Amino acid sequence: MTTQRKTKARLGLLPLSVLVLLATGCGTQRAGDTADAYRRSYPTPTGMSTPSTPVDFPCPGESPKPTAPAAATTPNSTVPPTDHYAENHGFRVPIPLHGQSRCDGLTAVGRVKNALEPLRRRGDFAPNSVREALTKLGYSAGKVQAYQDGPTGIDFLIDIGVSPWCVEGTMSRNSTEADAFGGYPDGTGCEPPSGGH
Repeated sequence: MTTQRKTKARLGLLPLSVLVLLATGCGTQRAGDTADAYRRSYPTPTGMSTPSTPVDFPCPGESPKPTAPAAATTPNSTVPPTDHYAENHGFRVPIPLHGQSRCDGLTAVGRVKNALEPLRRRGDFAPNSVREALTKLGYSAGKVQAYQDGPTGIDFLIDIGVSPWCVEGTMSRNSTEADAFGGYPDGTGCEPPSGGH
């Protein structure tokens, strides 16, 4: 019986000891003191690199774009969006080009438009004609795709394999449009991936 009473008494003292220890603290140093001491010993480097946004500069033959006026800011809603379509389909958004790759892409787009414009003017909307015009630019026949899009429309895709990586576009009775991009976030080529996250 004596052993049981001693055990109960010890167990009763345990919470009291923990409470006393927490109430008195373990020293006089405050949390900020440690950080201050560290900063004095190891100052923050002045040349610390931080992630930056890619730099775009005017490409040859491109006129500088006027800066848009700052839009009035509206308060952000604290309610999370219920439609996650953009978030769930972000893997289908092409990777934009920046810097010299963007300039190379603009050059490739110009060459493609110049090659297809004569076809458009004479009304030649045959996929084989488009493929032939694009392969004459030096693109591999196996990497050039052209598809009929209605009676007077063609969609095309070129997997270049080096920066700008991909050029896609459309040719219709009204215009020839093209865009260069760097592939897709969850893809390995110029085709949009069928699934991702």
